[in-house]
Amino acid sequence: MAQANQGVSRSPIDDLGFARLDVDRAARTGDPEVVFGTGKTPEQIVGALAGLHRAHPDRAVLATRLSAEAMERCRAELPDADLDEVARTAVLGPPPTPVGVVAVVGAGTGDLPVMSECAATVRVFGSAPDMVVDVGVAGLHRLLAERDRIDAADVVVAVAGMEAALPSVLGGLTGVTLIGVPTSVGYGWNMDGVTAWLAMMNSCAPGILTVNVDNGFGAGVAAARIARRIAR
Repeated sequence: MAQANQGVSRSPIDDLGFARLDVDRAARTGDPEVVFGTGKTPEQIVGALAGLHRAHPDRAVLATRLSAEAMERCRAELPDADLDEVARTAVLGPPPTPVGVVAVVGAGTGDLPVMSECAATVRVFGSAPDMVVDVGVAGLHRLLAERDRIDAADVVVAVAGMEAALPSVLGGLTGVTLIGVPTSVGYGWNMDGVTAWLAMMNSCAPGILTVNVDNGFGAGVAAARIARRIAR
C-alpha cells in the first residue's frame, strides 16, 4: 500500500495495520476504492471492505480475487455482502442505478470466472452487464445468433482464451467500442494466456482495446465508465 498522501483521508482501520483506505477516491474519480484480495489475509479483506462500506454506506463497494477462506470470512462477518463464488467477488452495499449496458461476451464456459468478475465490476461501477456466454468462434452460428443483442450494447467486452479469435470476429460485426480480455484458458503451451494476449494485440480488426490477461476487473471498470458517459 502506498503511504498516505495529502488530501487522502485516513481510514477507520489504519491503526489496526490492515490498510490505508483511499476514502476520497469516489470524490475524485466517481468510484470508490476496490479491495484486491490476492496477497491479503481474510481478516484484512473483511476489515478493508467494512471500512470502505462505512465511508460509502449509500453505494456498493467491491472486493475481488478472494480465496475460499476469504469468502467464508466475508460470509460469516459481513452477512449482507453479495458473494459470487465464480467471480470470487464480494459486494457490500447497494449497487447504483445502472446507466448504460455492457455486453460481456465470452468464448467458452472456461472463461466464466473472468466474465463474472467483469460483470460484477460493471454492476458496482454503475452500468448494467449483459452476459452472453459460450459463443466462441468454433461454433460461429452461436455468435451470429446473438449479433443484434451484442450490437445493442453501449460497450462490448470480449473474453476469450485459446487463440482468442472472438474479439477479431466481433470487431468485424459491430462498431460498438470493444474491449478484449485474454484469458489463461487453453491447451498445451498457451503460455498462461500470453498467446491469447498477443492475438488480441495483433488483431486485424480495427478499434479493439486490450487489457492484461484475466483482467476482467480492469475491463469492467473501463467499460462501465464508457457506458455511463455514452448513455448520459
